[in-house]
Amino acid sequence: MAGGWSRDGAVQDQIDASVDDAVAAARSQLQVGDSLTHCEECETAIPETRRKAISGVRLCVSCQAALEKQQTSLSTYNRRGSKDSQLR
Repeated sequence: MAGGWSRDGAVQDQIDASVDDAVAAARSQLQVGDSLTHCEECETAIPETRRKAISGVRLCVSCQAALEKQQTSLSTYNRRGSKDSQLR
């Protein structure tokens, strides 16, 4: 139940829109096409099981893990939600 000047359901509409945006952003990052047989970064062979499981795979497991670690360390999004981290 929304309060104040907003109509009923406005808060839920806002939540739904945020979820839809997040799903669209995640889908846009999915790779498509044929998988490579060798990693783009280190040239090691990519196992056939990985190529079948993930379409359009371009990196081996270790290079993909390093890339994801780098991407998460650059994120400034506050996932903890504590007041202390928000006030800094």
